[in-house]
Amino acid sequence: MNKELQSIIGNLEKVNTGQPWYGRAVYEMLEEIDTAIVYKKPNDNSYSLAELLYHMITWADFTLKRIEGDKEKDMAAFEELDWREINPRIHTWEKGISEFKGIHKKIVELLNEKDDKFLGDIVDYRKYNFRFLLNGLIQHNIYHIGQVAYIKKLLG
Repeated sequence: MNKELQSIIGNLEKVNTGQPWYGRAVYEMLEEIDTAIVYKKPNDNSYSLAELLYHMITWADFTLKRIEGDKEKDMAAFEELDWREINPRIHTWEKGISEFKGIHKKIVELLNEKDDKFLGDIVDYRKYNFRFLLNGLIQHNIYHIGQVAYIKKLLG
């Protein structure tokens, strides 16, 4: 039985590709950004849109690797990537969107193979379970897409 997992998957997909209650979906928002502004910062104390996207990628990938049970990429590996220095030749907007979507697609595929019991399992390198992690990923995407929308408006 995976009724709760299906609810979490539904919420993740609604936030990323559907019609979430709060506004526009994550992918829709990311895809409409003018690439001419993605490396600009509204001020010295803020992040660029590219920095936000690659930060979101880091923690989505953390979630994916924990679901996969990957022992090669430990907590330190993700912390090192968090708020990484962005090189526009390497960290392109298009590549980032593709990576973000691909990670989420794999997460959904893997979750569809699990049952609700999995949600109670403790996440490697953390003291919480997969229920908390997956709901946290959804919240993380919502939080940062709000920042993306705001920075887009400031730079627009």
